[in-house]
Amino acid sequence: MFDFMNIMNKVKEAQAKIKETQARLVHLTAEGEAGAGMVRVTVNGHRKVLGIEMDESLINPNDKEMLADLTVAATNKALEAIEFKIKDEMKAATDGMLPNIPGMDLGSMF
Repeated sequence: MFDFMNIMNKVKEAQAKIKETQARLVHLTAEGEAGAGMVRVTVNGHRKVLGIEMDESLINPNDKEMLADLTVAATNKALEAIEFKIKDEMKAATDGMLPNIPGMDLGSMF
């Protein structure tokens, strides 16, 4: 039989850990690149773009479309990479705190 008060205490403890970890995510970064590294985008754990670096050979007024495409591709790769890091951080923060309830996927919370 479940100890309801114990579960509620664990949930509160997990919520506090989650908030603490979310605050630290601003310091977590990931990078994505496109065009064999000619465009690099860095994002943080709050899913904000921190910087974009471009090889000077790409800066050509006649090739704006390619530059835009490479920037979008690099940004999407960086955002995808940060998602994995965020899930790992959040999982580590709550590991063992909440009971394993069959059918309840807590991984989707992050």
